[in-house]
Amino acid sequence: MARLLVFGPGYTASHIMIAAQDREFVVETIGRAAIADEAGVAAAIGRATHILSSVPPDGDGDPVLARHGRAIAESGARWIGYLSSSGVYGDTGGAWVDEGSPIGTGRRTARAAADLAWQALHPAVRVFRLPGIYGPGRSPLDRVRGGQAHRIDLPGQVFSRVHVDDIVGGVLASVDRGPAGVFNLADDRPASQNAVIEAACELLGVAPPPLLPLEEAGLSAAARAFYGENRRVANGRAKRLLGWTPRHPDHRAGLRALLGR
Repeated sequence: MARLLVFGPGYTASHIMIAAQDREFVVETIGRAAIADEAGVAAAIGRATHILSSVPPDGDGDPVLARHGRAIAESGARWIGYLSSSGVYGDTGGAWVDEGSPIGTGRRTARAAADLAWQALHPAVRVFRLPGIYGPGRSPLDRVRGGQAHRIDLPGQVFSRVHVDDIVGGVLASVDRGPAGVFNLADDRPASQNAVIEAACELLGVAPPPLLPLEEAGLSAAARAFYGENRRVANGRAKRLLGWTPRHPDHRAGLRALLGR
């Protein structure tokens, strides 16, 4: 019987769990608070045939690896996955990055360290680097409806994104076939944040928010930091080695799907 153990059953991991259950996996979860339960987690690791962590690092590093890395490495699980971030690539001025590009130069140095540590843990590890994630209940459509959408006057700013269903498809493709290693799961056509918000407004039949300078938009520090990085994420390796293709190749396709169009 296939058993999937998920550390950090958040938004993306929950979608993966549902798809795994549809495939008759038995799914067990460990929330962040339960990571400290040494005996309970060790028993869950021992039962697992597949292990996935979506827990980001904190100020002390990756909490899953710190407490349970050795047990995971020695578990005998035939598949181990880690949900990382394309933020590990840092700012490339809009240039394309692939899995061979340097990491650790941007604002997410702790994430880059965790990414590398998972790669080194075991030969069966798959690391999935994810860009901006959107999907049901968490999309530009929801931000427009809630009056939380922004358009920022930053010519040339571009980024990649991925529909959560395409992350699910990529992870399950890795379970079914393909080697261990690092995979970018991103859509085919990077675009500016403004273009995404404008497309959402068009689909909803509302006027787009005003175009504002960054310093006048009233953004949080984290949101301002997001706009400080600019890159395009290539997905060719996942296509070649996993036989994966995003069902939503760009933001327009993904937003239309969320509206059932």
